[in-house]
Amino acid sequence: MTASAVVVASAAARVMTLSSSLRRRGGSALLDRASASAAAGRCGTLARPLSSDAYCNDSDPSSSSSLFDRPYPMPSPQIDHSIHRPPTLSSSTSARHKLDPRDETTRDASARTAASQVARLNSRLARVRSGGGERAVRRHRERNKMLPRERIDALVDPGTPFLELSALAGMYNWNDDDNDDGDDSDGSDSGDGSEAEGSIDPQESMNVPSGAIITGIGIISGTPCVVIGNDATVKGGTYHPITVKKHLRAQEIALENRLPCVYLVDSGGAYLPRQSEVFPDRDHFGRIFYNQARMSAANVPQIAAVCGSCTAGGAYVPAMSDETIIVRGNGTIFLGGPPLVRAATGEVVSAEELGGAEVHATVSGVADHLAEDERDAMRIVRDIVSNLNREAIGDGLTGLNLNPKGWDEPLHPPSELGSIVPVDPKRPFDVRAILARLLDGSRFHEFKSNYGKTIVCGFGSILGQKVGIIANNGVLFSESSLKAAHFVELCSQRGVPLLFLQNITGFMIGRRYEHGGIAKDGAKLVTAVASSNVPKLTLIVGGSYGAGNYGMCGRSYGPRFLYTWPNARIGVMGGEQAAGVLAAVQRDAVESKGETWSDEEEDEFRKPILDKYERESTSYYSTARLWDDGIIDPADTRQVLGMSLAIARRRGCVPNETKFGVFRM
Repeated sequence: MTASAVVVASAAARVMTLSSSLRRRGGSALLDRASASAAAGRCGTLARPLSSDAYCNDSDPSSSSSLFDRPYPMPSPQIDHSIHRPPTLSSSTSARHKLDPRDETTRDASARTAASQVARLNSRLARVRSGGGERAVRRHRERNKMLPRERIDALVDPGTPFLELSALAGMYNWNDDDNDDGDDSDGSDSGDGSEAEGSIDPQESMNVPSGAIITGIGIISGTPCVVIGNDATVKGGTYHPITVKKHLRAQEIALENRLPCVYLVDSGGAYLPRQSEVFPDRDHFGRIFYNQARMSAANVPQIAAVCGSCTAGGAYVPAMSDETIIVRGNGTIFLGGPPLVRAATGEVVSAEELGGAEVHATVSGVADHLAEDERDAMRIVRDIVSNLNREAIGDGLTGLNLNPKGWDEPLHPPSELGSIVPVDPKRPFDVRAILARLLDGSRFHEFKSNYGKTIVCGFGSILGQKVGIIANNGVLFSESSLKAAHFVELCSQRGVPLLFLQNITGFMIGRRYEHGGIAKDGAKLVTAVASSNVPKLTLIVGGSYGAGNYGMCGRSYGPRFLYTWPNARIGVMGGEQAAGVLAAVQRDAVESKGETWSDEEEDEFRKPILDKYERESTSYYSTARLWDDGIIDPADTRQVLGMSLAIARRRGCVPNETKFGVFRM
């Protein structure tokens, strides 16, 4: 079992989830060889490990040291790489990467830091899995209702993974979870924002664990589906701004990847105290139903199982689905509930009489199937999916087009991925160390290896899925930008998905580089990334700053999936740079008045800026606001990216044509 696979309590003890990472039901490790062999009779061989001798030799590691020469003076990298070229792939690298033995202290510190970061991630995941807290869960169970993750466990095929997305969305404040003692405090209680990733925005003073909605991708009756399930233990399942945003993001993933969408409805509708933030605007509550209409027109099946309340505008979720199931005794659907009906018309009516299961299954026709309980409802959903007539592609994980012949494990353990990145984010490292632990067989066909060396481009495979990789290896220069833009064009012509590994401070600045045209060369990369229509995935393994975020397919450039490691940082610039810029402006303003500004005054001015940028650039700040699809344990990166690529590469998902705009020459 991976470090981040935490068993959920009670009846869902078989369910393991990761923040935006794979879980395998039944408690087995994620896509390990034992589970792959057990599944071979059903879905073919998932892994075909070969001897590492087929890919490397014992030649002098110094023979390829020229690959790592820098075109501009840079600090020496802290990782030494020994590249061995297979005789049949002269442009490939199949590396026996190793940390520099002269730097054991740095290696050990990185490993300790990575372990601490994963422990914190697991602790926080465990907290959000408690939903609205012990009391809310108890009340939920007293109504004979399943918890949302239990519903998903009953819904997806046994032994298959579930990719939960954005599990930490809505968690704006964290308190004392570093000393997790297993308390059962209500996960929705607001914190004091004392931690760096806490919020000082009063609108975000109240946590909404997992955004009060669980979203992800699982296999149902052999078909990959998006699942969207309300969590009624969190604020009654009402829609906060983050709930709406997360629901819309899941629908976007379903539409982009042509995945059937299953709604597990149990919601009190819009959260009225924040109605101005959830109701009127373009991407507010009404967009959910707009999306449902567009998805239906695009032949994306939608199925709703009403397990609890379905109130006001939310009633359109089941009403606009292809097929709807309602659970006897708990399921209700109405545009206006009993209190509103009484206030508006004077009519006194119970919820069951107004819009209960019997009413909608036998009188109104809003529901198509009447379920005796929630497990019966999940069974009916599975039956419906089995009759969608969706073609199951591939013999790997059913319907995910994973290579039926299996794949080769990396020559170097993926468990080391978290310790590759130095503790000090300013210290460089060679991104090929990550690739050696990420790619099948550690094989990497590198493109333009001797040009634009601060970006690494090339082809590889992850769980049998072919992918083009663009990975930062320093600041972006003109040469790096041109090389990456060229590579994007190649992948677009060939229909190869792109994976961006971000660790970027931005584009190089200064007189020499402005005169050399860094703006127009950087624009070529941004244009290429924005124009390319092949599936794009992004993983932030370090920093993601400034325009470098744009050139490396940040959130605004529409990657199919965007994940972060726990150590990731994201911001318009670093805190020191921001404080320096603002302090210079302030000093000029003070001195223009003939006044002086002491060093002590400048330090006092800079401190809140540094604190603000430190707080707002962490991965937890990002994921709480859904700027990504979740934080993942680095050791699970292969599984998460492999499943994501398999989803994105499914037949009918890869556009046939990419049209590029003007490239300023």
